[in-house]
Amino acid sequence: MEAAPEPGPVLRLRHCGAAIFCRRPPPLCPACGRPLRGAGLAAAPVRLPCPFRHGHRQRRALLLRPAAGSFLGGYDGGADLHVGITNGDGVVYNYDEEGIHRDETGWEQCISVPLVQPDMFELLQQWDKLLEEFSVGEAWLPHRYEEHDYNCYTYALAFINSILTAQGKQQMSKSEFTEKFVIPQTKNASKYITLHQELTTKDFYIVPLPDQENQGGN
Repeated sequence: MEAAPEPGPVLRLRHCGAAIFCRRPPPLCPACGRPLRGAGLAAAPVRLPCPFRHGHRQRRALLLRPAAGSFLGGYDGGADLHVGITNGDGVVYNYDEEGIHRDETGWEQCISVPLVQPDMFELLQQWDKLLEEFSVGEAWLPHRYEEHDYNCYTYALAFINSILTAQGKQQMSKSEFTEKFVIPQTKNASKYITLHQELTTKDFYIVPLPDQENQGGN
């Protein structure tokens, strides 16, 4: 089956007290009908950064993707997310009812959170070995898996905590893990998904701006 074509970029411009989102900049403002050419800097289209990354190109990172489907392929914000951790080659280690997987495909549209900074030389060298040794432990055998209490999040958090412990740092609780790694990323992604869904059925999506953001606009 051929992959669905990637959607075009989401552009934003400001005019007549509104934020206007589109795929291609129009010659006339869709809110007031006036020309946008020469309307000032605010009316210049700005490309919004896409929050999703090709997971297998992310090294030593935490990845999040929908358990089924894709973020831009009908994700409603309420479906379960699956998490994994990449090694230095972009292979995604993840845990489910079948045990540990080492995926080389299937994570092409993900939220990615880097776990290792460029100056962590020792950890950069040891990451693959630590991840593999951790993943072959009996804790991650298939029969241990429980959908709500012992799952892919448990695996990812346990590995991250093992790294923190080795560095002499304090471990994270599940709530801290969710607050730090999951919520900020999914909030940003949710806004982008809303724009993407609106622009699949219409040419423009118009949002009134608060008064303080209107200053300097037309």
